[in-house]
Amino acid sequence: MKRLIRSFATGSNAPPLTEADEVDRLYRSNRIRVMLAITIGYGLIYMCRLAIGVVKKPLIDEGIFTPAELGTIGSALFYTYAIGKLTNGFLADHANARRFLAAAFLLTAICNLMMGFATTVWLAALLWGLNGWFQSFGAPGGVVAMTAWFSNSERGRAYGVWSTAHSIGEGLTFVVVGGLVTLLGWRWGYWGPGFIGLITAIGVYILLQDRPQTLGLPPVNEWKNDKYAEASEDSPRSTVALQFSILKMPAIWVVALASATTYVTRYGINSWGILYLQEARGYSLPMAGTLLMVSTLAGIAGAVAFGFTSDKLFNARRPPANLLFAILELIGLGIIFFGPTNTPMLIVGMLLFGMGLTGLVTSLGGLFGVDIAPKRAAGAVMGVIGVFSYLGAAIQEQVSGILIDRNMVVSGQHRIYDFGPVIWFWIGSSVLSMVLAASLWRTKLRD
Repeated sequence: MKRLIRSFATGSNAPPLTEADEVDRLYRSNRIRVMLAITIGYGLIYMCRLAIGVVKKPLIDEGIFTPAELGTIGSALFYTYAIGKLTNGFLADHANARRFLAAAFLLTAICNLMMGFATTVWLAALLWGLNGWFQSFGAPGGVVAMTAWFSNSERGRAYGVWSTAHSIGEGLTFVVVGGLVTLLGWRWGYWGPGFIGLITAIGVYILLQDRPQTLGLPPVNEWKNDKYAEASEDSPRSTVALQFSILKMPAIWVVALASATTYVTRYGINSWGILYLQEARGYSLPMAGTLLMVSTLAGIAGAVAFGFTSDKLFNARRPPANLLFAILELIGLGIIFFGPTNTPMLIVGMLLFGMGLTGLVTSLGGLFGVDIAPKRAAGAVMGVIGVFSYLGAAIQEQVSGILIDRNMVVSGQHRIYDFGPVIWFWIGSSVLSMVLAASLWRTKLRD
């Protein structure tokens, strides 16, 4: 067991390279590989988390699970993800990101393959809960790799690019997985992502690298001559001490709460949006998936736009950008649920919602917290914020399932849904998130 644990630990520092050209070459090539691995790889593995949202209607229609049971199964992932993101966030600061992420991606793929055989609540909840635990390695590992290879002054842009992984995964889930379910049945809603996950684990292991210092490279802030560079790794204050110091920062707790309420809306739409579009708007599964993909494509633009807007327009200050993107999200939600019922207006709503929400997820889900905490505690910050975020998502899953179930009337072979109560639950959470984030208006970047 000790040998197994040591195999996942970050490597020792190699003798420093002395040739500047070689240092530059290794940094440039490996930064591209790292960004590809944590962005494309995490985006593909994201499909293994969202598959259940696509198969909900087939499972309900075939009488396998009720909405309330699906809420319980879905929440199992979020609860284990919340706990795992905290513990694995602290571990990620000490881990070899290459092995850490590749192993996690392999195990989450296996969980999805097994979900295709689960038709009892307890088994499905168990497997989906295990999936959540292995999924929880992804974001902390990705952020630790990113902060190791990209300097403080370019963090907003790098984080914005990395955050497109969420939208990539969501878009592929709604279209690719939706198409598989339509053609081959609900089991392929799990098997498809599972097979993709196996390939992704191999690709991440090939592309990703451990810390720059394990290759003999200097710290990235030194290489970039970053004015925000922190104390060196030889500082007497240990990584563990820095990790626990974040628990004494009130701003971190407020960011965590703001993220939790944002994740209520985020996963409300991700988990139940396809069912809403099918039952309330009458769209087919492929068309419902396509409409939600519109929001994820807008989310790619939103994540990148948030990084550039907050870095360049607001001089690396996140609060003004938070308010701007929160307003966009709320306008989008208003159009989706209360605007004209024609498809063009729904597309407009999806565009605004996707751009605004993903910008907020980029900031409140990690970037803002990483900004105001010590760099060597980046994984721990992601863990603390992740606990709150996914507790919010888990509570949402159960509350949404109950609200939908209690406001559903079965008439013969037909089900009539009243989504009104759950819609106000999602919108109210977004408003609360905006208020909490605005309370940190004067919070500044740690230098």
